[in-house]
Amino acid sequence: MKKKATFCNSAISATSRSDEKAVGGNVVSKRLKKKVRRDAPEGVLRFKLDMCSKAGDVVEGLRLYDEARRNGVELNQHHYNVMLYLCSQNGGENGSDLKLICKRGFEIFQQMIIDKVPPNEATFTNAARLASVMEDPEMAFDLVKQMKGFGIMPKLRSYGPPLFGFCKKGMVDKAYEVDAHMIESGVVAEEPELSSLLKISADINNADKVYELLHRLRTSVRQVMESTVRVIEDWFKSEHAAKTGKENWDVIKVKEGVVRGGGGWHGQGWLGHGQWRVVRTQMNKKGVCGSCGERLACIDIDPRETENFAISLSKLAFGREVQADFIQFQEWLQQHGPFDAVVDGANVSLINQQSFNFSQLNTVVNRLQDTSPSKKLPLVILHKSRVNGGPAQSPYNKKLLERWKNSGALYATPAGSNDDWYWLYAAVSCRCLLVTNDEMRDHLFQLLGTSFFPRWKEKHQVRLSVSRSGIALHMPPPYSIVIQESENGGWHVPTTTGDDLETPRQWLCATRSVK
Repeated sequence: MKKKATFCNSAISATSRSDEKAVGGNVVSKRLKKKVRRDAPEGVLRFKLDMCSKAGDVVEGLRLYDEARRNGVELNQHHYNVMLYLCSQNGGENGSDLKLICKRGFEIFQQMIIDKVPPNEATFTNAARLASVMEDPEMAFDLVKQMKGFGIMPKLRSYGPPLFGFCKKGMVDKAYEVDAHMIESGVVAEEPELSSLLKISADINNADKVYELLHRLRTSVRQVMESTVRVIEDWFKSEHAAKTGKENWDVIKVKEGVVRGGGGWHGQGWLGHGQWRVVRTQMNKKGVCGSCGERLACIDIDPRETENFAISLSKLAFGREVQADFIQFQEWLQQHGPFDAVVDGANVSLINQQSFNFSQLNTVVNRLQDTSPSKKLPLVILHKSRVNGGPAQSPYNKKLLERWKNSGALYATPAGSNDDWYWLYAAVSCRCLLVTNDEMRDHLFQLLGTSFFPRWKEKHQVRLSVSRSGIALHMPPPYSIVIQESENGGWHVPTTTGDDLETPRQWLCATRSVK
């Protein structure tokens, strides 16, 4: 069924809007063309299927799909992908309908191929999920492997159905094969995948694989969820773990490994022999373990990594901010910097406050200046609207702003900008402290997509707590909150339970006596 477009033949004024363009002698606005697409049978079907997807209504989705095929509506990639998604998400909800819905899902997938509608990553991933619902991880993996033949690169979500399926069935070698395929495709496993691989490896007493996976968790995850901690805890308490390890090792090689890795790990394999002592504990402010008394390492950051990160951050900002505005800020920073600290003014002013509190911000600024080695004012980043309107108009606040401005310690980000880019870039490029309670977990920070960012944040973020007794600045810890492997073979695993601000972070300490 060929697509048809209806154009308006009526005369259109010479003063038509600039977004209109001539097509076949008629002038049709983008808005009208969009309406034509929306009102076409394909557009109506798309809207209705999207509503089914939101509601999880696979029965209505299948009815609409069958009706569309009877009526000769031309189905495109989006239509097929929504149907595959609906079948894969709803196939397991009702046992009696499981086989029927999955069968329909695979029929739809085959029809898409017959109709020569080009698939994309979502197509194969949803088909793999269908196979997973049918508890057929082999088929799910085959579908993932087919993607490259279509010039499609798998994503992390593509590997979930076969990997978790093989792990659930205890098919260790196949799970490792999926993991190898992920690595070959440049896909980095996250905690759920690594935790599943860790559990299946521990279950078959594959000590070398457990060791490898603990280090992969250290590199890419750093702090683990409670479910992962339990897997690690069970391993250390197992009989096989007690039997695993070198009774004699090369101390010099271990020390060289620690230096080469920047501290906190050596990578020389399991050290020691005998039963592990496994304890849930906490670290004191100096990073000393409350159980074994070992002091955790503060792992170095390569200065070249910081420089490269500042460059990539700048490129991302250029793509999302008005380039001229950000370049102007960079030039201003070169002229007035470097600073010992950068303050996210809006965040600091609103902690435990109903409205913008300049007095609270000033207290933090003064505290930072007093503790600064150079006694220089920190850089305060505020949006232009915060500097010119509202509470900023009071005489006291005007005086504060004028003082910071005259000292070259205030930068007002322009209208329409996201000040997050400004304060983060300033802190990274100045290699200084960043004062904010922003956890930096939203979409903007996910764009950074690097393992460097959490390491940088840990070493540079200063957080605040406000109570009746006043404002407390919580400086970066003198140790790294990451899985650590000690020179004597012990392990310390930080959890996501606790934040060291209001609640002490929980750690797992695993040690054994060194002979």
